[in-house]
Amino acid sequence: MTTQVLEDAAPDVRPTLDYGRTIERSLAHRSAISEVFVTDVRTVRPMAVTSGIHLPLTHLYYSDHRPRPKLHDSLLLLEAGRQASIAGGHTNAGVPAGTVAIVHAFQFSLRNLSALRVGGEPGQPRIDTDFFGKTARHSGRFRKGRLEQRIFMGDVHVGDHAMDVLFLKGDENEILRHAQRGTPAPLSSEFTEWPGVVGRVAPELVGRDNPLNVVLTEPEFTAESVTAQVVPRFDNPALFDHSYDHLPAMALVEAARQLALVTAGAAPGPASASGSANLFAAGYEGGFQRFAELDVPLTATAARTPASDGRHTVRVRFRQDDQEIAELSVTVVDVSHLHGS
Repeated sequence: MTTQVLEDAAPDVRPTLDYGRTIERSLAHRSAISEVFVTDVRTVRPMAVTSGIHLPLTHLYYSDHRPRPKLHDSLLLLEAGRQASIAGGHTNAGVPAGTVAIVHAFQFSLRNLSALRVGGEPGQPRIDTDFFGKTARHSGRFRKGRLEQRIFMGDVHVGDHAMDVLFLKGDENEILRHAQRGTPAPLSSEFTEWPGVVGRVAPELVGRDNPLNVVLTEPEFTAESVTAQVVPRFDNPALFDHSYDHLPAMALVEAARQLALVTAGAAPGPASASGSANLFAAGYEGGFQRFAELDVPLTATAARTPASDGRHTVRVRFRQDDQEIAELSVTVVDVSHLHGS
C-alpha cells in the first residue's frame, strides 16, 4: 500500500464558489434533487477541495425540530459534508464512479452555535475537505481513506468532521454482504414496515413534530439505561432516498440522536431542567462494526449519565441478533440561552 498525503505548499487561495444551483445528483449519490445540498466543488490543491453548500430553510426532515431558537440541523450539516466528500472524491481524489464507500468510524462536532440560527446566517456556508488515502500497489485504487472537513458559515468556523472509509467495488460489496448474512439481502423497497414493530414514540418526545421522522418505538427506562427498537419509516424520502440492502448509517445516527434526546431530557441535571424542549444534538462520534439488516429487529440502548458543564454525552449501543453492530456517542446541549444572543 502507498499513502497519499498533502505536501507543503504555498498558502491556499480559495476559489470562488457558485451557489446558483446544486451539483448533478449522481455526484452526491442522491436520487432526488431536493436531497442534494452541495452547490459547487472546486479544487484547492491536490487532495483538497472546497464546496459550496445549500441549507434549505424548509425541509420535510431537516427542518422538523422543536428547539428554539431554530438552528440548522446538525445532521443536515453532516449530510452536506458526506455529499461534499463523495463529490470531491470523484472529481479530485480519483475515486471511480460506482465505488461503494463504507463508513468505519466518524467524528462530528459543532461550535459557535449562534451562527447556525436559521435566517441569521453570517455568510454563505461552505465545507473545506482534505483527503488522505491508501492505494493498492498493483491497481492504484484507493482501498482505505480518511477525510477531514471544516465547516463554515461565511468566515465563522462552525464545525469539524472526520471520517474513516473503506472503498469497495460493487462486486466486492456484494461478496462482503453475502459473507455477513449467508443469504442475499432484501431491499428497502420490498418493505412497508419493520419486523415486529408495535408502535412509535410520540414525536414531541424525540424533538419532532412530524410522525414520519420518528425512528424509535416507545422507550423502556431503567435506572441505568433507556432502550428502544429502531423502526424508521421506509417512506421517509430523506432517510431512504433510494433503495438500500441495509439500514443507512445516517438512519442509525438519527436513532442515536433521538434516543439521546429522550435520555438527556429524562435525566437529572441542568441541561434537562425543561425536559428535551430546547436540547440540540451538537456532536456525534462512533463506529460501525456490521451492516444493520432490514429484516431483523434492531435495538438501541443508551446509558443514563449526568450532565457535565451543561452538556450530556450519551453513549448508544446498537444490537441485532445478539451482536453489537454499532456504537455512537451523541453530545446534547441546551440552546435556550441563545435566545438572547
